Amino acid sequence: MKPPKPAAAQTATLAEIAREAGVSAPTVSKVLNGRADVAPATRTRVEELLRAYGYRRRRAEASRSPLIDLVFHELESAWALEVIRGVENVARDAGLSVVLSESAGRLTPGRTWADQVAARRPHGVVLVLSDLDESQRALLTSRSVPFVVMDPAGDPGPDVPSIGATNWQGGLAATRHLVELGHTRIGAISGPSRMMGSRARMDGYRAALETAGLPVDPSLVLAGDFHHDAGYRLGLQLLRRPDRPTAVFAGNDLQALGLYEAARELGLRIPEDLSVVGFDDLPVARWVGPPLTTVRQPLTEMAEAAARLVLELGRAEDERATTRVELATSLVVRSSTAAPAPAGS
Repeated sequence: MKPPKPAAAQTATLAEIAREAGVSAPTVSKVLNGRADVAPATRTRVEELLRAYGYRRRRAEASRSPLIDLVFHELESAWALEVIRGVENVARDAGLSVVLSESAGRLTPGRTWADQVAARRPHGVVLVLSDLDESQRALLTSRSVPFVVMDPAGDPGPDVPSIGATNWQGGLAATRHLVELGHTRIGAISGPSRMMGSRARMDGYRAALETAGLPVDPSLVLAGDFHHDAGYRLGLQLLRRPDRPTAVFAGNDLQALGLYEAARELGLRIPEDLSVVGFDDLPVARWVGPPLTTVRQPLTEMAEAAARLVLELGRAEDERATTRVELATSLVVRSSTAAPAPAGS
């Protein structure tokens, strides 16, 4: 198939796309509406032409269901509950319902997901730690379904609206707090390296050490996955060292809780023998013993901002400038951090 001339991209109508695809205009409409009663080869041909011409439904043509789609890469933790609460708050005020999807740990939803969204015709899509491939973006754009990425795993690109948090600043604040208490051997358990937020937190950790004139020991930085089991397993690895760290920045609250378990198993007291800082400030951070010092990531507020933005994009008739919003993180000092014990004690 030859690509259309650039000028045609501004003038193509459904009838013209149907004529070039060799199908009827109602068939093109069925593809646009995500109907299942279209042959796969025909659907592929029409989709290619829609993308090639940059076809986009006018907002007024795009009747919507009273829904917001909320897509997670996984739904296993209390972290997700805070996000759901935020999107629900905005949806409820707007008279909408929320449809939850999970991509089973993949950072991009499955191949059929975009077709299902097109068939539902929601007011918009909020993707959490996820992104869309080029064909999925084109499909939603052609249906005038706006989407926003919250806490993007990677760089979402200059044309994708996104809501994030100041992860670098949070990692810096967590580590600087430990340095100011007098710790010089500070370990860290990161999240997955493929996640932009995880890398930013570790960059903040390194910056705090370098600013304080302390060496960054790569052997004290272990890669986790933001789950409790990783905090426990890697915590044992750090704390069994003869030259173990006196403090650990655990990357997130769940890994900090796993680190608590590892310390208890080895007979180490928090904070007398080991200081621990988390990240997120989940409700459980206040309930554990001792209460966890952590970096508050405003998850509910981030989710509310993402939902409001996607609804604003849905109401806009004209193309908007790209929107990237970062909400501030803040250190919450509780009882899991203290000055290191004197040498020989």
